Amino acid sequence: MKCNICPHECNSLRHDNKLGFCKMNDKMKIGLVSLHYYEEPCISGKSGSGTIFFSGCNLKCKFCQNFEISKYHKGKYISVEELSNIMLSQQEKGANNINLVTPTIYTPKIKEAIILSKSNGLNIPIIYNCGGYEKVDTLKELEGLIDVYLPDFKYFNNDIAYEYSGIKNYFENVTKAITYMYKQVGNPIFYDNGIIKRGLIIRHLILPNNTKDSKNVLKWIKENIGTDVYISIMAQYFPTNEAKNISKLNRKITKEELEEIEEYVEYLGFENGYIQELGDNEEEYVPKFDIDLD
Repeated sequence: MKCNICPHECNSLRHDNKLGFCKMNDKMKIGLVSLHYYEEPCISGKSGSGTIFFSGCNLKCKFCQNFEISKYHKGKYISVEELSNIMLSQQEKGANNINLVTPTIYTPKIKEAIILSKSNGLNIPIIYNCGGYEKVDTLKELEGLIDVYLPDFKYFNNDIAYEYSGIKNYFENVTKAITYMYKQVGNPIFYDNGIIKRGLIIRHLILPNNTKDSKNVLKWIKENIGTDVYISIMAQYFPTNEAKNISKLNRKITKEELEEIEEYVEYLGFENGYIQELGDNEEEYVPKFDIDLD
């Protein structure tokens, strides 16, 4: 079958090892499984988020912090049954949720694994943690299986998207995808302990020299979804991968850039979400979400 899972619509025969934009065949590959404690508080909580990092990606972000997994495809191949067992194991370890990181290119097999896991007792929320470059028809196939959508909304300007992530039509696709995600799961609903049960949280990573684009992203969200939607403004950027050699990207964001976006969030009237504080060490950044909009 020709692959049309994501908006690239490569039509590549991945089952015949003919690689598309993502440079992956149809075998599912994961790079890391862990209990992650540094997501947003409503995701990690005290017990951690049961993250599963998938190898490969349908974006080519020059600043990717997980480039060994996304770009160089570090990891091991697993079957649908093995993925299901991993999900159940994460639940047994006390994870608040199953956090599928960059799952897009494997969605048919992930769907199978979720169905199998639920039939064997999986009952914690499933998070679809993605780069935002999604195809609505693919998201429709996941309806009823995904509890929480956690997409990035990286860029408003398609020229910047192409320069930094190799995508020509990012804005058109991310806005369609996020609009549909919101229609599918709505605003977050939480358990009594504050952990998210269902809903959409939109992430945005502030890039250096790029506050104008960040403001346009936030303005679009307000005008098209509303100010009650949950947003997560991320300040964790540091130059890594190819970004070290790009003049506009080879530094962390400044305190002034973060404050400019904080003020704009307040100006627009957003009511819910998080703003990440700046980290101290650019090589070993530990995310902290200290400014709660709620």
